[in-house]
Amino acid sequence: MGELEVRGAWVSSAYYDAPETADRFTDDGWFRTGDIVSIDANGYIIIRDRSKDVIKSGGEWISSVALENMIMTHPAVLEAAVIGLRHPVWDERPLAVVVRRPSATCTAQDIVCHLEPHFPKYWMPSGVEFVDAIPRTSVGKFNKLTMREQFREYFTAERSPATPAFATHATS
Repeated sequence: MGELEVRGAWVSSAYYDAPETADRFTDDGWFRTGDIVSIDANGYIIIRDRSKDVIKSGGEWISSVALENMIMTHPAVLEAAVIGLRHPVWDERPLAVVVRRPSATCTAQDIVCHLEPHFPKYWMPSGVEFVDAIPRTSVGKFNKLTMREQFREYFTAERSPATPAFATHATS
């Protein structure tokens, strides 16, 4: 996985009157899209995540989108967001923020067991937080900035590095 960069006659070389975005453009004319992608054997580009949302854990990249999509296939889950939070040992670790379907039950362990056949062990969320609703932006997307702030101390203040991967605190 890596960040997608593009250039061409149809690609702008700068944002108008926005000097704070200069780092989005390379000196040789490439635009950094902010999308983390992979390229398959047939040359197709697969968007994996946004660079601001990819979780950097122990030198590896973890796709929050891939985890979210799989968590949402669990029959008890209405919706889920995965965010990367500061961790004292691994730099960042994933926290799954999950909304259960009405009258459905599932535990943090159920979520992790649901993920295990599909992802490497280091991708497993180090915490699962059950909430009544996931905060959204004005356009209806998950507000990961708000969640990162809300759970900022989740792995640093409340838990030691030895805490099991399926630790949870239900807030709903």
